[in-house]
Amino acid sequence: MTEKRPTLTLKPKAAAKSAGPARPQAKGGPGKSAGGPRGPSPQGRPSAAIPQAKAPSAVDEAPRLRQSHEVVVPAQLDFRPDLKTDSLAFALLGAASTLARVRTGTALPQALAEVFQAYGATPQARGAMQDIAYRSMRQLGRSETLLGMMTSKAPEPAMLAGLLCAALALLDPPEGKQAPYEAFTVVDQAVGAAASHPDFAHAKAMVNAVLRRFLREREALLNTVLAQPLARWNYPQWWIDAVRTAYPQQWQDVLQAGNRQPPLTLRVNQRKTSVDDYLQTLAAAGIEASRVGPGALRLAQAMNVAQIPGFEQGLVSVQDAGAQLAAPLLDLRDGMRVLDACAAPGGKSGHILETADVKLTALDVDGRRLARVDQNLQRLGLQATVKTGAAENADWWDGVHYDRILADVPCTASGIVRRHPDIRWLRRKSDTHQLATLSTKILDNLWQMLRPDGKLLFVTCSLWPQESEAQAAAFAARHDAVRLDAPGQLLPTSGAGQDHDGLFYALFQKAGA
Repeated sequence: MTEKRPTLTLKPKAAAKSAGPARPQAKGGPGKSAGGPRGPSPQGRPSAAIPQAKAPSAVDEAPRLRQSHEVVVPAQLDFRPDLKTDSLAFALLGAASTLARVRTGTALPQALAEVFQAYGATPQARGAMQDIAYRSMRQLGRSETLLGMMTSKAPEPAMLAGLLCAALALLDPPEGKQAPYEAFTVVDQAVGAAASHPDFAHAKAMVNAVLRRFLREREALLNTVLAQPLARWNYPQWWIDAVRTAYPQQWQDVLQAGNRQPPLTLRVNQRKTSVDDYLQTLAAAGIEASRVGPGALRLAQAMNVAQIPGFEQGLVSVQDAGAQLAAPLLDLRDGMRVLDACAAPGGKSGHILETADVKLTALDVDGRRLARVDQNLQRLGLQATVKTGAAENADWWDGVHYDRILADVPCTASGIVRRHPDIRWLRRKSDTHQLATLSTKILDNLWQMLRPDGKLLFVTCSLWPQESEAQAAAFAARHDAVRLDAPGQLLPTSGAGQDHDGLFYALFQKAGA
């Protein structure tokens, strides 16, 4: 059965200088309510209840590709290839299927989960698919610009384009990084992957030709494509412009930070052990780590949590060092009644309960993701009231005021793209206003639930001032709230003494009765 739908074609090679790359045309964006922990380590996550992004408008970004119409057979994304499960070809095809799903608006972790199931992937194959998919997402603008130069028509179906992008990401590692495979192996296995899939087995010669041309003409091709911002920075143009406007002095560092692979950062549960004692535990296990916060340790090499000493016993949790600032800022004391709004997957809830013996309510709009909160608390040996509800509504509230409220509100998650590289391709410029409007409703609603003299901590993992500082200033003005000391905007950074995502903190106190 076929369907008639628009396909995208590139300008001829003769006009390559003015042609742009095929762009991921996402329909939605990752969301805290739909995503879950994402990326090579399970510590970062986007914010809650994020609405689906709208299709790009002329204001957001001009289309780079011409549309033509032809009859196209629907892609078989779930087709399981007859390849060895430990082969690079198998991993490349899985990554290609993942990239094709992201192009339709599926968040990267969800897309990977679907591919793992469809392919019956072993743990080894899952690791390889995930690694290639994340590499490809971080270099998507560059790879698609290269494809635009080397092909006269955008590869169809999208899974074929994904295969080529995945292979190019392996052949063209970031500056200063070593290629993970020999070039001839990547080409051979990519051709084998293409040959194994019925939708584009006929294109195996094209795959071979494109990849070999890149290897022959690498220097000239890269010199040309890197003149284009999309290829140089691997972000949509609107995103580049927004960062440059917000941070005219640091914009290049901010963009580069989002393209780096994030570290695995641990939060030491100081109810069960000290930071120094746990560092000794790691050293005894041959695991190198450094301190990047009061209770934060950055591992020199990421690893599966099952291999981390004491993880299952609740000695540590995986959490970004910047996110670990939330619980201390709340100024918690035993016996307090505390609300963690938009709580899933529960990292900050666990930290709150590790900090003081409080009566915690962990709220989230997504009941399925609240199961993660329960799991995390059980592992830590902690208890909270876990409740399903929308933070912008009051129908779940029992009418008793809270002493402290943590409002980790929905946002574009622009500050955590190093952990979630698909965000930049799934988001649209118009999402910022939509999510800021939702966050305003949440903050106003939660303020009525705070007791006099109580404190509300506003947190967002966004870099856009409209979602952070402008939101905080407007909130303080509306409610005559007292603004206390807090870090404000943290830009993503890594170094000897610190390593954290991009987050924003504003702390407010309510006037006394």
